[in-house]
Order: sequence, then structure tokens, then C-alpha cells
Amino acid sequence: MSPRLVFNLLLTGLVMLTGTSWAYATDLGVIGPTYEISEPHLLKMIEQRLREKERTGELKRLEEAAKARGVDAVTNPQPVAGIRTTQAARTFYMDPSFTLDRNILDAQGRLLFPAGTRKNPLEIVSLSKHLLFFDARDRRQVNRARELLATYQGKVKPILTGGSYLDLMKSWRIPVYYDQQGLLTRRFGIHQVPALVSQEGQRLRIDELEVTK
Repeated sequence: MSPRLVFNLLLTGLVMLTGTSWAYATDLGVIGPTYEISEPHLLKMIEQRLREKERTGELKRLEEAAKARGVDAVTNPQPVAGIRTTQAARTFYMDPSFTLDRNILDAQGRLLFPAGTRKNPLEIVSLSKHLLFFDARDRRQVNRARELLATYQGKVKPILTGGSYLDLMKSWRIPVYYDQQGLLTRRFGIHQVPALVSQEGQRLRIDELEVTK
């Protein structure tokens, strides 16, 4: 973005914030003595600094650094906090039922489900694939994940808690997902990976699996 464009945007923003329309400005007269402004105009100062940064190449370096940070954030998301490699394997179960805290209405305002209704989503939709959580930075977990994909003939949805999902998608040529901000692992109560989530009847079975060397 050129300094001139930044200058124009800042100027437009100031006009919008003040709510003043130049076309309808009125002359209020002179209320008291006036003095020449001794300090440089803020926008002029910003424009001068941007021009200087552009001239020295600093502005381009800042833009490139921002792009690099953006790419890194996408290709290498922050690992999910509080998740560790399995130290002691365990199996536990989860009832995914939930209770509505408000009325659910249709488009015409008619009541579909009243507040207080308790429902298990597995009664309506089955879990079509196993959910496999693992950290792609750990070679052992990646190997275990590959074994499970073969065991379940691809009926596994890989979900990372760390590492690059883009690199893994290129290598495996299948969709790989990421547990953004640990929303799913917290929902399932997972603390160790690799972990496999499967459906058993109307509940979910969670296996935190051991890894071998």
C-alpha cells in the first residue's frame, strides 16, 4: 500500500469519525485570538514517515514479514495446549446428549423443541468415521495414524493437535483437519494423543492409545 493511499484512508476515517460534512461546514467566526499551529499536522507526519520507510525499503520488509507470519500461522498452527503424548493408555465413554437452554422455533415462529429438551445427536446422525487425534510432529504418532487408516480402510478422519496439516495432506493425499484452539479435544475430554473416537450404540468411546518406538 502506497503512502499516498494510507494518507487518503486516514483522512477519510477522520472525517467519518467527526461526523462533519465539508460541503455543509459553516463559518462560526473568530471566538478568541488565533495562533499559527507550530507542530506539523499529524497526517503529514505519518505520510512523511511512511515515505521514509518506503524509500529505505523498511516498509517492504515489514510487509514481507507480515506475510511470512500469516503463512506460518496457516501452515503451522499453534499446538493444542494441555495435550501430551499418551503415557498410560485409557478408555472412557462419553454421552454426547445436550439440553436445550432456549426454545427452538421454525421459520414461521412455531415451536419445534422447547427449552429443557434433552437430545442425543447420535439418535439422529451416526458417526460415519472414526475421529483420530494425533500430533504430526511425533513420527511415532504419524506411523500409528497410518496403521489405523489401513485397519479401518480409510474410514478415519485425521485431526491434528500439532504439526502441519498441509504437509500431511500433500503426503497422504487425503483431507487432514486441525483441532482449532482445542475445541474438540476439550469437548471429548481428551488429554493424551493419539486418541481414537468411535461410536458404540448411543455413546462415544474414546481410546487414548499408546505409541511404540
